[in-house]
Amino acid sequence: MEVTNCNRPTMSICLFFLLATTATAFQTVAINRAIHESPALLASTAATEAESSPTSKSGYVPKWKKKQTLADEMGDIVDFEKKGIKGTISVKFQQGNETKQTMAMPGQPLRDVATQAGQFIKYGCGKGECGTCEAQCNGKWIRPCTAVVPVQDEEVVIIVKEIKSATTSSGTFFSVKSFFMGFYNNVLGMVGFVKYRQNAKKNWEERQEYEALIERLTLEKRQKRRLEWNQRKAQESVIRSAVSAPTTAQNITLAP
Repeated sequence: MEVTNCNRPTMSICLFFLLATTATAFQTVAINRAIHESPALLASTAATEAESSPTSKSGYVPKWKKKQTLADEMGDIVDFEKKGIKGTISVKFQQGNETKQTMAMPGQPLRDVATQAGQFIKYGCGKGECGTCEAQCNGKWIRPCTAVVPVQDEEVVIIVKEIKSATTSSGTFFSVKSFFMGFYNNVLGMVGFVKYRQNAKKNWEERQEYEALIERLTLEKRQKRRLEWNQRKAQESVIRSAVSAPTTAQNITLAP
């Protein structure tokens, strides 16, 4: 079976995509350079940002605002009765250098007490299985999503795990280094594609040869079976003729 050579079309396609990627990258570099070098454009951009966010100097305005809890609204008031909080046990939440305190009743869900005090705790499953909200209560590890305020006379101290601050992006989407790294990765990908194509072609040729061998062996086996069947039929015909010959002779002898 004849196999067509697909290396030249493959190389043409790879070269086309390489040139297209390079042209797009150069165009992006030119646009970024024009933006950074144009004072008028920078001034107009700054004016637009100032109009859109007049109170923010950093340029970032969150789309949502944290809902204030009862502790945030009332401020740092030591008298909990003025806040409308009732309880017989003092509960203190510690997270790093921050401390928040409130009052609670024995058996009250610790999750509600944390919300009442304005203490943020990161929860996961909410069933006490994953351990995302694990905290220390008087030296013992508990899970606030299912734990309750213990019955004791002393103050309940709960140490909450600190939350890592999210990394902020510099805002630079494209750089010269990323351009060269992208070009290098594209070249490696195209070389790998060509090598993979050559290996795939070799495997395809081997598979075609193997299929041709199987087809030839199958045909030989069929012909052998047909020959054996013809020989068996011929033998049966000869035996049938030999058996019927005496009967015919006897019938001729007995005829008047």
